[in-house]
Amino acid sequence: MIYPHDFFPSGDLAPLEDLFELNKPVWEALARLKETLQEIVAPNVVGLPLAEPLPKTYVLYEGEILPREEVEITYGDATKEKLEVSYRGRLLSGASVICAGAVLMDEAIELGRGVLVEPGALIKGPTIIGDRTEVRQGAYVRGYCFVGRGCVVGHTTELKSSVMLDGAKAGHFAYLGDSILGRDVNLGAGTKLANLKLTRGSVRVKVGEELIDTGLRKFGAILGDGVQTGCNSVTNPGTLLGPGSLVLPNTTAGPGFFPPKSLVR
Repeated sequence: MIYPHDFFPSGDLAPLEDLFELNKPVWEALARLKETLQEIVAPNVVGLPLAEPLPKTYVLYEGEILPREEVEITYGDATKEKLEVSYRGRLLSGASVICAGAVLMDEAIELGRGVLVEPGALIKGPTIIGDRTEVRQGAYVRGYCFVGRGCVVGHTTELKSSVMLDGAKAGHFAYLGDSILGRDVNLGAGTKLANLKLTRGSVRVKVGEELIDTGLRKFGAILGDGVQTGCNSVTNPGTLLGPGSLVLPNTTAGPGFFPPKSLVR
């Protein structure tokens, strides 16, 4: 009940197979996250201004960087493939847009196809942003992050040393520290996944009658596929929510393991 397939049963975990080991507790992926990302990130923002707000909008397409004045952009929902970029009347399928005012702190950043990075977002590497994902205005991606396909890193959402699998959304005012979100997880506005105990020592997780020392000083939450949290909910360090679980608004969950389809109130 504490292994990767218990939380993410919906399909394969490519390109993160090396991160999740079949017979290891799911939280051990967090211990390997930094090393794994350093190995697999393929930077494609090389040549853009770094560590300062972009002076203009840029388009990434098939390994090239195109300035805004050469293209026409329709700013639709990237997660629904409605972000459209045209060049001389030809649709550039899969083009990604980094808006003026966004900040890329270093080159160790990989953007997938059809990604939209809005003004005011800040991204540190190493970070991978998957296809058709939106990084919205004011988002703060602090590095060592993997964001899958069709995800949303929302307005004033902070993401640090965390994984968002395909379709996960943290749309408004969220904090994700040292955490993993499964497929199609949705965080209500103001959700906070706390990652550091008030007392010293590593985070321990209660599973049934057993108290397991994770060995991690910082460990937020593991949210299985399809988990939803209500607005202004909080998870304590070391909270594991099985697939399909619900956390009601204004609720503090955990620490500990909650089986699939739990209702946390």
